[in-house]
Formats: sequence, C-alpha cells, structure tokens
Amino acid sequence: MKITEQSSNYDGLDLMSTGELLTNMNREDKAVPLAVEQCIPQIEKLVDGIVERIKRGGRLFYLGAGTSGRLGILDASEIPPTYGAPFDLVIGLIAGGDKAIRRAVEAAEDSFEGGWNDMQPYNIDTKDVVVGIAASGTTPYVIGAVREAKKRGILTACVTCNPDSPVSKEVDIPIEAIVGPEFVTGSTRMKSGTAQKLILNMISTSTMIRLGHVKGNKMIDMRLTNAKLVDRGSRMIMEETGITDYELAKRMLLLHRSVRNAVEAYVVV
Repeated sequence: MKITEQSSNYDGLDLMSTGELLTNMNREDKAVPLAVEQCIPQIEKLVDGIVERIKRGGRLFYLGAGTSGRLGILDASEIPPTYGAPFDLVIGLIAGGDKAIRRAVEAAEDSFEGGWNDMQPYNIDTKDVVVGIAASGTTPYVIGAVREAKKRGILTACVTCNPDSPVSKEVDIPIEAIVGPEFVTGSTRMKSGTAQKLILNMISTSTMIRLGHVKGNKMIDMRLTNAKLVDRGSRMIMEETGITDYELAKRMLLLHRSVRNAVEAYVVV
C-alpha cells in the first residue's frame, strides 16, 4: 500500500477534543520539514536546470490534479507580482482546467493524454522544464505528461510523497518527500500538501534569486500592486540609496515603477 494511503497513526479522531486534534495534527506536521530536508540535493539539481533553461528563453511548467494542481497554480501565480517576472514564465496547469481550481472535475486526472494535451497551446520545447506534482505518484494526468515530455528531450521532475512511485520512474529528477501517513487517513491535502508547498516555494524562490530578482534580501522587481508594496519599495529605495526623504523615494518609485529602476536611475544621476 502507498504510504500516503496507509492508516493514520491516530484513531478515534471523532472522539478527541479540539485541543487534542490540534496538538496531534501539529505533532504530525513537525515531520514535514525534516522530510523536505532530505530532498534538498534533488531540489538543487532541479533549480540549477531551471535557471539554465530560463536563461535560454525557457519556462517552468507545473502540472497536477486536485490539491497538487492547485498548489502548482498558486506558486506560479505568485511569481509575477513578487518578482516582476513575465506572467508566462512559470505556468501552472490543473487536470480539468481552471474550473477545477475551485471545484473538483470528475475523472479529469485519469487521462494519460490530458496533461500533455494541456501543454500544447504553449508550444513547449526543449528549453522548458516540466514538473509533475502528485502526492500519490500515480496520477495518470501527471505521469502521461512527464513521460511524453521526457521522451521529447524536455527536462522533467516530480514532487511526490511516496517512494519509488510510478511518476518517479518517468522523470529525470524525482523529488520524494516521505512524510508518512496522514492524520486523516488518505487526506493528502495535509502533510503531503504542506511538503509540496514548501518544495515549490524552494524551487521558485531559489530560481528567482538566481535569476537576479533579489538584491541582498529584497525583492527589487516586485510589482506595485497595492499601498503596502509602494511603502515597502519606497523604504527599500531609501535604504539602498541613502535618501532620507520618504516622499522623494516614493516619487522615484512611482516614476520608475520598480525599486531596481529607481535605484539605477538615482545612481546614474
């Protein structure tokens, strides 16, 4: 039996108090970062491959079904506002299409051809990278997509929570975070989902840093989508340039539309 489907280490959940439920869930969650730590060598290999390909004009594709697909879309959607990257640089696809983000689409994940077909409008090629996300490691939508991509010379990876799963056998770089049975048996939105979220954060954040979207520890290309970010950007400009006038820094930011551009313009002047 797959580890993700094994019976919970706890029974009688319906008889526990709220405090007992929360304490036991938290105890289980503590295993997640330790499992992710074991994956760092594989994550490093993947990030290096992504950076090299993006520098040549490639893109990163995430594919998944259900919770796994939603996590990929979440990570992809946060890259443009956070790092000022193009909206088509990191692309998340979910079995069943966008409507499956909010509501499950019956049997969408059961097609081996579905994932690869969903990538076709993007004219995917060997400069790109495909990462299949599947807690179980058995999702046909994901397996079929990475299998076809690898066959065509595209770098492939997976993020899964079962060892030696079918999807791991189909990719160049398998990332397996073995977090153990879920608190609620089979509910992979819990520990497995948390592990996947951590790993996707590591992949995309490290990639954006390596591509130059962070200076020191600051997001110098973030999009100015709200007042909080304008304020943060203004203070970053003050810190970077030595300007002491907040209003001047804010005007520079709004004029040049990014911390990077404002700082570069100030240096030139």
